[in-house]
Amino acid sequence: MTTITGDIPAQDYNPAMYELLKTIDDPAALRRLDHRQLPQLAAELRAYLLDTVSKTGGHLSSNLGTVELTIALHYVFNTPQDRIVWDVGHQTYAHKILTGRREQMARLRMMDGISGFPRRSESKYDAFGTAHSSTSISAALGMAVAAKRKGESRRVVAVIGDGALSAGMAFEALNNAGVMDSDLLVILNDNEMSISPAVGALNRYLARLMSGPYVAARKAGKILLSAVPPLYEFARRFEEHAKGLVVPSTLFEEFGFTYIGPIDGHDLDSLIPTLKNITAMQGPQILHVITKKGQGYKLAEDDPIAYHGPGKFDPTEGIKKSAGGGKPTYSQVFGDWLCDMARADKRLMAITPAMREGSGMVRFSEEFPDRYFDVAIAEQHAVTFAAGMACEGLKPVVAIYSTFLQRGYDQLIHDVAIQNLPVLFALDRGGLVGGDGQTHNGAFDYAFLRTVPNLTLMAPADENECRQMLYTGYQLNSPAAVRYPRGSGPGVVLQKEFSPIPIGKGEVRREGKKIAILAFGSMLKPALEAAKKLDATVANMRFIKPLDTALVQQLAETHERLVTIEEHQVMGGAGSAVCEALMALGIEKKVLLLGLPDRFIDHGDSAKLLSGVGLDAEGIHRSIRIAIPE
Repeated sequence: MTTITGDIPAQDYNPAMYELLKTIDDPAALRRLDHRQLPQLAAELRAYLLDTVSKTGGHLSSNLGTVELTIALHYVFNTPQDRIVWDVGHQTYAHKILTGRREQMARLRMMDGISGFPRRSESKYDAFGTAHSSTSISAALGMAVAAKRKGESRRVVAVIGDGALSAGMAFEALNNAGVMDSDLLVILNDNEMSISPAVGALNRYLARLMSGPYVAARKAGKILLSAVPPLYEFARRFEEHAKGLVVPSTLFEEFGFTYIGPIDGHDLDSLIPTLKNITAMQGPQILHVITKKGQGYKLAEDDPIAYHGPGKFDPTEGIKKSAGGGKPTYSQVFGDWLCDMARADKRLMAITPAMREGSGMVRFSEEFPDRYFDVAIAEQHAVTFAAGMACEGLKPVVAIYSTFLQRGYDQLIHDVAIQNLPVLFALDRGGLVGGDGQTHNGAFDYAFLRTVPNLTLMAPADENECRQMLYTGYQLNSPAAVRYPRGSGPGVVLQKEFSPIPIGKGEVRREGKKIAILAFGSMLKPALEAAKKLDATVANMRFIKPLDTALVQQLAETHERLVTIEEHQVMGGAGSAVCEALMALGIEKKVLLLGLPDRFIDHGDSAKLLSGVGLDAEGIHRSIRIAIPE
């Protein structure tokens, strides 16, 4: 048997030599290993992660950082009897591999493959489905209380990162858990970042705690005592009991938790004994572990943001930087507009809840640092923070994914819309997003936004329309939202000059006969392609609210049938708005509503997913011909 250590970089380990990893089909097999075999398992697991994720794409740096922690958890706790709840789920690939899904990693995030996040329907070891941050402590507390009420003996563990701990929901759970007297272990996986670099007072507090005199003394003592193994072992064991005498009371202890740490999250010789000690303790505990994103793969260690969610790449060469010249993504269009608009108006302030890179705000943050605000993973706060700025005459732009705005919906209504404040929402990832799947699809925003008074809601059909809609919404003295999809658009030429779009006005893009297709946002392109075969009229509706009722009336009066198309749930979406308008106008007209079905759309290639629900050109043509025969 070849012996390696957990310190050997993953790219230097031969992927053909997963001799130990191949014997682990469930955690029970892991628990039968001698603890001296665990470093080899860690090295094989890290190499396997790099090998598989480089072929499929997915979240990499976060998963490389939790290999030892995952092994230790399943080695110490009797899963699935004991519950492990992973926050967000960006770090659960090692967990999936060790719980019987090793071979399924070849179809990670693909259609009919396994999810990139924990999912209860996928495995009995996935105790709770996650994908949005900061839910783990709440869910784990519920499980711990349920176990106590039912008289069942089990441990419950919540694993949460320092980035996810910045959200209010995590603190609500800590506040509740501290007085519940339940046997709950919260593991704070501290890697000093979420997706974007972590920000805020909590992050600074953790940094001070890590760099304080206690940690320095601990490292010095470890070096000194390591020369005398019996004395070092005694000191290491005594440390967990005596630490409370020398470390000041922490934030977590004020919440009612017993605080343990910080310890090295890559040191199995520290993790496993500490976790075993904790199993004998009662009440709420917090174990603070320090990990490094990208651990074991130098390229990911040096640039964990770039390797957070890469596509396919060659591990020996790493991610190749784009040479540019291709079509800009909608996120890039937004980022460029933001910088251009900021030069034209000093009142512009940009806000993001920890999504600087994903939202295309890197350049803005560098060029206008005093007007850029990353509020951490706190969508509710981001919206109300923007409302406060707007009250004082500033012009805030909130860049937020459609799926994440769902968390700030109450604030959007009560703090922005009721007060009719000029806050512009740049909603990225509208529609289907691909590999991240059902938790990240922006499938509900038309429905939950078009019902809000005072709000203008726009959906661009191409990149230039996106730029001009952002300008249009920014000029309004009221709430506005521009909703655009992930990735690139049709590739139209961008107009540098700003040109406002008349509010509530669509346009006819193709004249035809009998059938009129009303396309919203990204659906214009496939609608135009389908219309050629149908000789149908196509309208680019542009606005979901206010809807262009005059255009709806004109098309209804001059065509036999209407068809609405949207990359959004049919139920409550733009098509429903068209039907409501027809009823208000007293027009009886059959309308075919095309859009996403009343179910959660899973992960996979976006184009294939759209084709699967009939929202590509061929599917649109087929659906119309079935409903409206020639």
